[in-house]
Amino acid sequence: MRISVVMPTLNEFANLAERARDLDAQSGPWEWIVADGGSSDGTVARAATLGARTVSCGPGRGKQLDAGTRVASGEIVLFLHADTALPHGAFDAIRAFLRHSEIVGGNFALRFDEQTFVASMFETIYRLRQHAFGTYFGDSAIFVRRTVYEAIGGFGDAPIMEDYAFSVAMRKRGRTMRLPLAVITSSRRYHRRPIRTLWTWISIMTLYRIGVAPQRLARFYRPNAPQP
Repeated sequence: MRISVVMPTLNEFANLAERARDLDAQSGPWEWIVADGGSSDGTVARAATLGARTVSCGPGRGKQLDAGTRVASGEIVLFLHADTALPHGAFDAIRAFLRHSEIVGGNFALRFDEQTFVASMFETIYRLRQHAFGTYFGDSAIFVRRTVYEAIGGFGDAPIMEDYAFSVAMRKRGRTMRLPLAVITSSRRYHRRPIRTLWTWISIMTLYRIGVAPQRLARFYRPNAPQP
């Protein structure tokens, strides 16, 4: 089964070489598609030199993921953030799970790149959230059968919570699984203001679940700035 890795980017030049090394260590067949939302740091050119197919579209992670998937050729699509490292054997594990026809997709266990009390706290929250609600977010590397993605209709143009909504839609189509292998994601979203970040997450999730539109919630979200 061919895996299409779709990566949304916005000023991710510094992370691309590491992602290329992660992918080169995986088993084939696979392809890498970078869907860029308007980078100003040379991300698109860098991705192309590293072997990725690049597409450009307006900013917005859902829009970018859909734009990348439209040009994908794989039976499986893996949505991977540019600051998230895949473990060795990731593609083999995905294929092994998806040999079971009742499984439509899933995600990975998640760890942060800092080994601190705060990092452990956030990892625990992630695990409990998936265990309690069966839902997860894009930084845990969501994968899905292409046919299921198409049946869902993609991510749409919601400016926030598009990954959460997609995971909910996946569960309505069949069984999803969390792989025991862990991806390692950057702590840059919270390491300077962990309590504020946690409060923002809780607030956004609560408001979304009671019906507040993603367009209104987007004002609480600040896309990652270019890293120094």
